[in-house]
Order: sequence, then structure tokens, then C-alpha cells
Amino acid sequence: MSNIALLWVWICVYLNGAGWVLSGLHALNAWGYAAALLAGLGWLAVWRKTSGIRFFDRLRGPVLRRRFRRPLPLAYLILTGLILLSGVLYAPSNYDAMAYRLPRMLHWLAAGQWHWIHTIFPRLNGRACGVEWVLTPLIALTQTDRLLFLTNIISYLLMPGLIYSVFTRLGVRRRTAWHWMWLMPTGYCFLVQAGGLGNDVFGVPLALAAMDFALRARTSGSARDFFTAILAAAMMTGAKTSNLPLLLPWGIAMLPCWRLVFRWPVRLGVVVVLAAFASFLPMAALNTYYAHDWTGLKSEGTSVVNDPPLRLVSNVFMVAIQNLVPPVFPVYKAWDQAVQNALPPALNHRLQQAFVEPGAAGFKLDSMQTEENAGLGFGLTLLLLASVAGAARQNGWKLFHWQFDSGTAAWLTVLRWLPWLSLLALLEQSTIFTIARVLTPYYGLLLPALLAGPAQARLVRRRWWRMLAGSVFILALGLLMVLPARPLFPAQTVFSELAGQAPNNSLFQLAQRTYGIYAQRHDAFAPALALLPPDVKTLGLFTYDDPEAALWQPFGSRRIEHVCPADTAADLKLKGIQYVLIPPHKLQGWFHQTAQDWVARLGGTVVQIIPLDIRVTDGPQDWWLVKLP
Repeated sequence: MSNIALLWVWICVYLNGAGWVLSGLHALNAWGYAAALLAGLGWLAVWRKTSGIRFFDRLRGPVLRRRFRRPLPLAYLILTGLILLSGVLYAPSNYDAMAYRLPRMLHWLAAGQWHWIHTIFPRLNGRACGVEWVLTPLIALTQTDRLLFLTNIISYLLMPGLIYSVFTRLGVRRRTAWHWMWLMPTGYCFLVQAGGLGNDVFGVPLALAAMDFALRARTSGSARDFFTAILAAAMMTGAKTSNLPLLLPWGIAMLPCWRLVFRWPVRLGVVVVLAAFASFLPMAALNTYYAHDWTGLKSEGTSVVNDPPLRLVSNVFMVAIQNLVPPVFPVYKAWDQAVQNALPPALNHRLQQAFVEPGAAGFKLDSMQTEENAGLGFGLTLLLLASVAGAARQNGWKLFHWQFDSGTAAWLTVLRWLPWLSLLALLEQSTIFTIARVLTPYYGLLLPALLAGPAQARLVRRRWWRMLAGSVFILALGLLMVLPARPLFPAQTVFSELAGQAPNNSLFQLAQRTYGIYAQRHDAFAPALALLPPDVKTLGLFTYDDPEAALWQPFGSRRIEHVCPADTAADLKLKGIQYVLIPPHKLQGWFHQTAQDWVARLGGTVVQIIPLDIRVTDGPQDWWLVKLP
């Protein structure tokens, strides 16, 4: 499995480098990617022949049959099969992917290069783009987004082997590591994103591989392990900036390998260049140039009071409640109201100033675990707490396996706890609501500190523990079946019937509405597209955090150009824009001008008012299709 993880890291790094290079050559298109992929396959064939490395030898039929006869691996296999089935059956509907991750790739491909997009929605520009460079060739070559979930499926399949390797190398007993390598993937954040386009699970095997290959390099001293550790860590930061604190434990894990820096200076130089392209560094430089802030956050116009102690305490509480909330939580409104009533006005004011998103300031919870909000999850969190409590009852503080009797033991003890320091660094800076989801790449590195003691190896044999582990899989299976984005039962039919029979039942009404909106999100703008003349190849769009990707469907049929409040009629004519789709409520609410005034200034005519139901929380809202002179 380590060789497959190595191959995945190098593929991701290569595709990131290829994306930037093809952008520089103005060749970001199907032909450019075809040439890049052929060159990559040739290099891979030469490397495999000269190194003798083999990737899939251990995945033969007899080996796999023996492995998946046991209950835990078999349960994992069933979950993986259902995830794959849901990904095949349903089009992507992750809101962030539809709003800015897919659109930014489509804008780049339309222009033949990466560029700073003309928009009022800054997430299209300033966010890390490591996963986008891995997905872009799939869009360029297939002209569809239906295969993009395969990236997350691969990440999910890599988890068990990497978890076992990292856990055992960090001092977790083999028996304990074996059980948790199958249990960890039942975490809701991994489970619900694996069949969709959430970008958090993509960083999980990268964070684990960075640690794994660093620990391998310490004992093997091989260039392959050393270089792969560097590239995995770089790719981890390129996947998401919230992963940057995880460079701390990785850096400490790499310290024993410092002599290897001088062994292959030329090859190391090449690897450092590749790592730079795969990391967040290119986006940091571009953010500095275009937005005068390396993080890109200033371009988003968010203004918060810097209050690290308050954010740390609040985020710890949010991580706890978001991971302990049941998969389905119908009393979420009562919870939100109770929290608001309990918060003192002064504290509520401080929270509003310290967090960007209102949900974070109000400790809100959602009605259901989805791609957009799921953390480790109720089942796995309870099992972990029960395991720690059971070990503490047997061994007291020794459950954490503190060892300082030798240099190596002390180093491993420190290394197990450093991810927790990285966690604290993130929690005191994060200002967003779905913090438990953002921690998805962290969970695999946080658990060894809690599971390293010998008592855990005894606990996994206990009947109560095994029954609890079985219930974790049952809960995971249930969540997969009812996931709004990809339900594995006729959800709309069922809840339409129930809502019809009980019209006063708010839960049935909410369920019917939720499943209905998720079902049509991939084609959310279909009513507007139906009104466009067939010869319109460029459509103007005034948007801020809307599922723009639906307007590009089918890919290659039209190009979307963003329209900003200050744009003139001459600006839009220069871009070939004759029709503009605008949300009047956003113009008046955010830019202090009425939609009528904006249309009149451009000399346009409202062709049609189209009610669109895009968000569950917003309700149907009118959009205007405007024709320019």
C-alpha cells in the first residue's frame, strides 16, 4: 500500500506542476493535457523499469479475499461499495464545489490559462488550488464533472493502509492500529465526502503520507521515502491553507533525516522545485501580487477582531458539539434558540466580532450531517471517548504512553502530541462555522496520542468494545443511505408521500424540501438557461456564492463572464455579453443600489423574472434575466 500512496503523491504533484506550466504556455486545454499526460506516463514507465518498483502486486484476488473475510474489513468494503455507487448515480452537488471550485477550473480552461478572474466573489481567486489542478485534466479531457468524485474515492481507499502504517510507527500497538485502520474511515467527514466533491478528504492521505514517509526515511535512508515525504507535505499545503500548521509535526519527523539533505543535492533541488509548484507557495505569491495579502483573506473583505483566546475556547466547544451531534438532528432550531437565550449580550457581541460566519458566533448546529458540515461524527467520537475512558480506568495517566527513557522514545512521545499543538494553532485563528469539517486532515494524526498505550490493545478484545465498534458501522451505513446529496433510497418519493399525508408535520416538509433542493442543485439554473436563445455563447452573471457551475452545463456549450457593479455597458459589450443573469436581492442588500437602477444605467431590459430555489435556508428568490442593448 505504501507504493500506491507514493504513486498518488507523485501523480498529484505532477498534475499541479503541469497545470502551472501549461498555464504559462497558454495551453491549458485538452491537447495540452493530453501531451502532459503522455509525457508523464512515459516518465512513469522509465522510472518503474529503472527502480523495479511495483505498485499493485499485493492487491491480488486471493490476498484480498482473505483480508475481507473478517468483519471490520468487510464492513469497510461494503461502505466503499455504497460510496462508489452513490458517486456513479448522482451528479456533484457540494455547494462550495458548485460555487467556486468547479467554476474557477472552467474559467481557466475557457481562457487557456490560470488568471485572476474578474469577479466580486473572491474565493474564485484566492483559495488554494491543489485539488483543482488534479481535477482540471478530467474536465478538459471528458467535458463532464461526473468522474471528479474518483479523486476522493482514491483518497478514501488509501486511508486504511496509511493509518495502520502511521499509527504503528508512532507507537500504537499493531492490534489497536489494525482495528482503527478500518474504523477511522467511518468518520462522517471521510464518508460523506468520498463520493462527492468536498476538498477536505483529499488532504487526508497527503497529511498521513507526509508523516509516514518521513518516519520511513528515518529508518530506510532512501531517496524515494525522503523525497516523497517532502512532496506529500507540500501537496498537503497546496490542498488547503488550513493544513499549514501540520507542517510542524512533519518538520519534527523529518529532523532525524537531516543528513540526507546533503546526499543527493541535484535531485533534492529538482524535488524542491516540484514541491514549490505543488504547495500553496504559487497562490501565496499571486495573492500578494493581486490582493496584497498572501493568504487571500483580505480580498474577501472580511473584518474580524483578533481575539485568539476567545476563538480558541469557542472553537474547542464547536468541535465538541459538531462531533457529538447525531447524524440526524431534528431539534436543531430549538438548540439554536436555547444557545441564543443563554449567551450574555456582551459575549454574543464579542463572538460576532471575532468570527466571520454568524453560525460560528451562535454555536449553531445543522439538521443533518452533510458534505458541507460533517466532522469526525457522533459514532466514532463516542467510540474514541469510550476507548480513552476504558484505558484510563485500567492504566490512569499511563494510557497516553508517556516514555522518556531514551532519545527515540522521547522523540516519538513528542511527535505524537505535536499535531495537537498544530490543532491549537488552527483553532485560535479559525473564524468559520464548519470547523469540525476543516479538521478532516487532522484527525488521523491526532489519534495516535490517545491510542498508543497498551491498554488499548486489550480493549479491542472486549465484547462491549466490539459491539460499540459494530454500532459505529451501522450508524455510518445509515448516514450513507439518507445523505441528502446522494440518498440510496427513493427519498423524494417517500417524503413527498409523507408530507402529503401529514401536511402539518414540519419535519416531513423540511425533509421533502432538503432532498428536492439537493436533487436539482446540479441544474439549479436550468429554468434560466431554458430562456436563453440557443446562439448565446457568453452569458454575464452577477454572483456571490451561488452554484455557478450549473450555468456551464453542458461543458463547452457556453462561457460565463462575471459582471461587477462598476462595469459599464461598454465593458460588457467588449466581452460579447448580451444577456446578464442577476439576483436583485444581492445588488440591493450588498451594494446599496437597486436592481432597477443598475439595469437602467446599462440601458437593459428585464426579459424574465425567474424564481430559483437554491439554498434550503433561503427559500425561493427571484433572479432577473436582463438583455442589454
